[in-house]
Order: sequence, then C-alpha cells, then structure tokens
Amino acid sequence: MIEVTTQEVDQLVAWLSSISDGEEEGVTRLLYSPSWNQAVKELADKFEEIGMKVEYDEVGNLYGTIEGTEEPDSIIATGSHVDTVVSGGSLDGQLGILSSYLAIRELLKDGKPKKSLRIIVLAEEEGSRFPYAFWGSKNVFGIADRADVEDIEDSEGIKFVDAMRESGFDFLDGEPRFKDMDAFVELHIEQGNALEKAGLAVGVVNSIVGQKRFDVTLKGEANHAGTTKMVYRRDAVDAMSRMMSQCLDKAREIGDPLVLTFGHITVVPNVVNVVPGEVTFSIDCRHTTQEDLDEFAEWMVQKMEDVATDYNIDIDVDMWMDEAPVPMDEDLVKMFEEVCAEGNLDYQVMHSGAGHDAQIFGPYVPTVMIFVPSIDGISHNPAEATKTEEIVQGIKALAEGLRRLAY
Repeated sequence: MIEVTTQEVDQLVAWLSSISDGEEEGVTRLLYSPSWNQAVKELADKFEEIGMKVEYDEVGNLYGTIEGTEEPDSIIATGSHVDTVVSGGSLDGQLGILSSYLAIRELLKDGKPKKSLRIIVLAEEEGSRFPYAFWGSKNVFGIADRADVEDIEDSEGIKFVDAMRESGFDFLDGEPRFKDMDAFVELHIEQGNALEKAGLAVGVVNSIVGQKRFDVTLKGEANHAGTTKMVYRRDAVDAMSRMMSQCLDKAREIGDPLVLTFGHITVVPNVVNVVPGEVTFSIDCRHTTQEDLDEFAEWMVQKMEDVATDYNIDIDVDMWMDEAPVPMDEDLVKMFEEVCAEGNLDYQVMHSGAGHDAQIFGPYVPTVMIFVPSIDGISHNPAEATKTEEIVQGIKALAEGLRRLAY
C-alpha cells in the first residue's frame, strides 16, 4: 500500500481549512463565495502540479484528470464537495477531495493508470447558502432543474443566479460533459459514532438511507390556562407530545436502521398562561429499506391522525421530502472489503445515516463510499475531528481500490 504521513495530511487539511469567509470559528465556505472561488482555484493549481488536466463544467464543478494509457475513455472517479456549512468543521466534504489527491499522487509514482483517474470537486452539497442541496452532483448528471434556483436568494438577498455568474459560471447548456464514468468512490467522515464505538478505522458503506421529512400542523383552541379544565381543553402541545411519545416508542421498538427525529417546533401563542391552540413541528424519518420506510411512515401518520381525533384537534401532514434509499454497488463493496481485509485495516461494512453526493451518483454510476470515524460522532461543528492515523487508513483503502480499478 501507499505511504502517506500523518504530518502531510494535517498540513493539507490545515491549508484548505484556512480558506474560509468571516470571523466565525470553524470553516465557512459557501457556494460561489470569495472563499469558495479561492479554494477551487487553489485546488486546481495543486492538481496541475501532479500532471492532471484541469477542467470546469458550466456550474463550477472542478475535474482533475490523469488520462489512462490504454482505456482513456474509461473514467474511475473519486472526490467530494468543497462547500461547508456555516462555522463547520475541517473535514466534512473537503477530506474526500484531499484524500483523493493524496491517493492519486502516490499511485502516479508507479506510473500512469490504464484507465483514466479523475478527482471531482463538487461545487455544492450542503444547501447552506441557498435553499437547494446537491447542486454540484445533480449538475454532473444534468438532473438539476434551473427553475428551482432561478428565483432563490441567500440571507443577504443575493440571488443565486447573480452569485453564480459573478463567479464566472452559468447554467448547464445541453448534455453534461463529465457524466460518463466506470466508477465513483467517495471518502467521507462518518458524522456518527458507530466506527468509534466499535474501535474501527474504516467503514465500507453498502447503502445510504432514504429520508422522509414532514411538517405537521395541529390546530386546537387557545384558552385561559387557569380557568380551562383539563377535560375541556383542545391543547395542541398536549396532542403533539402524545404523538411524539408513541411514535418514538415505536421507532425504538423497531430499532436500527430506522431513526426518527422530531425537530423544529413553533407554538402559538407561545406564552406561559395560555393553553396552546396551534403547533407546527417537523419530522425526519430514515431507513435503508424503502418498504420498511414506507410502512413505518404510513403507520406514523395514521397514529398521529388517531391521536388528533382523540383530542378533537385538526391535523395537516405535509410530506415535503421523499428520498429513496440508495444501495451502493455490490461489486465495489465486495472489492473494498477485500482491500481492507488484505491490507489488515480495521473495518466494517455499514450503512450511511446521512445523505451524501454518492446517493446522487448511485443511480447512474457504480458507486461506493468509504467512511473514517468521527470523534464523539461530532460533525457540522468546529469540534469535528478524526484521528489522523485513521484518516491515513482510509486513504490507503481508497488508493488501493483506485489501483485495482484503474491499473
């Protein structure tokens, strides 16, 4: 396997993390911002230094390619997204880019590959500046709808289209130029604590969860907190708490890989001495199997409707996201299992509970992910961290997989 030192990994991560906007702690690099433009340009320079041909597509995805000696039109691709959340960590997204760079740099010491090797620096995944996610990867395959972004703007009132064009990019015109590839491999931090709890350094991802997200509105009756007897109340928060309790109990009973989260809550009138007459809350529900996800979501909605009836509460359920689970390519999963076993790497096969660019690639290209641990499961936070020794194990797995695919 290749030799990559912890020191150079730390140096590269520190370098790319320093390209950040604002004074906040952590890394802030939002789509089409000054720091985003700088990071993409400096990554292009690094790719050129190791002999890569550098190209951009219309929207700003960056491609660095080493042409194959025997099958140049067969592309083995790797990479991740370059944007971050606001005040994010130093690994999410960008570690996949830097790991790809180090892996290919080391492989080139043995000569050029038979098939072409490509690093893809995806323009955007997070949806942190504008209310749209996976802009980069969706444009790789021409499935982004320009109508979804033409009228959106950021928190400062800057329109998506204006920011894009000011950075020198524009909408995709015609067929995407870089969509054809034989495989895509994305290395990423786990963003959870499964690997750390198991004492392992590498995860070979076999599937990415499907997600359903809902906004639920309950309308009862606001009334005096002191004079309205419990038996006569139409308390929206009381009804919500019963729904949450019963649904979460059911989710715990079913267990992994189902997860259920009740998040944002808005109460009206939200004062101490009035029975709340209205509440809106969000639900995030995930599972690796479509049938099980559909079955639980159907049960959950029916349970909430039953509780609403018991409380004489009106209910409106809006499912605004319905993303299918994405299995990773079986052959690639098996190959990376062999890579890890033969390289004496500490690994396990696992699913991803978070969404990633790989889920956009999966339906179009044989795709697999490699995880490295997140300390305490922390991500999207300046405290995000991974032991560098474990990052090196992930890079070794990535490099050996790319070697088998391209050489």
